[in-house]
Amino acid sequence: MKSHQNLLLCSLAASLILVNASARAQDSKGWNRTVRVADHLEPAIPHPDQQQSALNKLRQLEAKTGRKPNILILLVDDMGYGDPGAFGGGAMLGAPTPNIDGLATGGLKLTSAYATPVCTPSRAALMTGRIPARSGLTRPLLASDRPTKNPWADEVSAAKLLSQNGYVTGLSGKWHIGEAKGMQPQDIGYDEFHGFLSVVSEYTAYMNTAKYPQLILDPERLKTFKSLSEYNGIVEGKKGGDLRVVYPLDTPKQMGNVDQDFANWSVDFIKRATEAKKPFYLIHAFAKVHFDNYPGDGYQGRSAAKLPYRDAVVEVDDIVGRLKKTLEETGQADNTFVFFVSDNGPEEDSYPDSGFTPFKSGKGTTWEGGVRVPAIAYWPGMIKPGRISDGLFDIMDLFNTSLALGGVESKIPSERYIDGINQESFLLTDDGDTCRQAVFSYNQADFSALRWSNFKGYFKVIQFDQPFSNISMSTYAPIGVAPWIFDIYRDPKERLTRSNGDYEWIYGAILQLQVAHAATFAKYPKKDIGLGVGEGGDPR
Repeated sequence: MKSHQNLLLCSLAASLILVNASARAQDSKGWNRTVRVADHLEPAIPHPDQQQSALNKLRQLEAKTGRKPNILILLVDDMGYGDPGAFGGGAMLGAPTPNIDGLATGGLKLTSAYATPVCTPSRAALMTGRIPARSGLTRPLLASDRPTKNPWADEVSAAKLLSQNGYVTGLSGKWHIGEAKGMQPQDIGYDEFHGFLSVVSEYTAYMNTAKYPQLILDPERLKTFKSLSEYNGIVEGKKGGDLRVVYPLDTPKQMGNVDQDFANWSVDFIKRATEAKKPFYLIHAFAKVHFDNYPGDGYQGRSAAKLPYRDAVVEVDDIVGRLKKTLEETGQADNTFVFFVSDNGPEEDSYPDSGFTPFKSGKGTTWEGGVRVPAIAYWPGMIKPGRISDGLFDIMDLFNTSLALGGVESKIPSERYIDGINQESFLLTDDGDTCRQAVFSYNQADFSALRWSNFKGYFKVIQFDQPFSNISMSTYAPIGVAPWIFDIYRDPKERLTRSNGDYEWIYGAILQLQVAHAATFAKYPKKDIGLGVGEGGDPR
């Protein structure tokens, strides 16, 4: 494979000669518009005027409130780009989302926000600001996984840095980034945690006999499966302590109601932080809408679609409204940065218990449908209502942005490479532009594609042999002679590329970005925790 990749780069040399004249014409700026301010930080596009504007806003707010702002991240599991009404779904799909839509009309709708193809890597990226290949958290952790090393032993979470600097930090809901001691939320920076450690389907597998008879009806298999984790239930813990099981998860009814439980806890967390007069950092991580979707009390048939997934979307929307109302009732709305986002595209393998995207494919792939997600930034008085931007935003940018808002961005340790970018000026300035030049997409630990401007270039592709089998029946392979390049504006479904015709001029830009990105791994390599680091450890 390595030799194939080398041949690929050599074959592209001829194309680079063709674009050389264009590149020389661009020499004053080059294709690369970014500036690197430190060796360990991803370079960003500088916008000094909008950065100053954002800083002025933050200083004025802090002078008024006397403290740093709160941060509330609403992280939905497997919601498709097209599920919320603000992104084309909602009532059109039989599941109106007035509360999510209200965040969009009252804030900034991001139409080109990206996550990773699957959940664990996205959550790790959000919390560490690092491409998962560097943290080793490259794929979803299963109860049977036994990592060869604790990935968190040399990682630093945003929660940890904020907790050390005056914030009360909490995580409510799904974790799914490790169950062993030392890998649990209260071990890596969260002052408090209430939720479950794995993923919905790991619990529902032992609940539904009709769907999983070969597991449930075999006593030995069932016993073995349930013994893989000592935490088959809702757990909670505080910093430095051990987890305790609050109650086991044994039935579909219990599973259906966990999101209401998480909402109750988050409401209480916000109220307690307000009473303590301390800024908070809270990730509210929904269990829904990951399969299997069981209805919470009062939600069966609530959607016009009368489908389990659509009922779950309605419940998620209601909880978003409830948390927003809590901010208002506690007087924290004007001092809270709220960010709504999904951790990846819809899980098409679980169809029809799955979401909708207008793009190609879904969860488990680096195609737009797998990594392009709905995202909204909301902050009354700080983010201009009704803004819509197609500027690039990566879920890992929440790491740097949260630390910048908390006034501790300068305390990011320099021992590890940070792939995230501080986007506070983009989000807070009325006409702000993105500070991110490109988004890099990985299949587990392997570099696959990058988005630059309105173009997407693929170096390896995920192909699937039948519909709705992005994970169950797919292959991953290198491209042939030249990168597959798509104009996302012209062809958002990525149906046809004429890379060597229409887009030959783009090779120079795509390769320059890819080579510079790959070069960062020489000093800041991938980490192997037993989940795979990619062939030869080479990001290309």
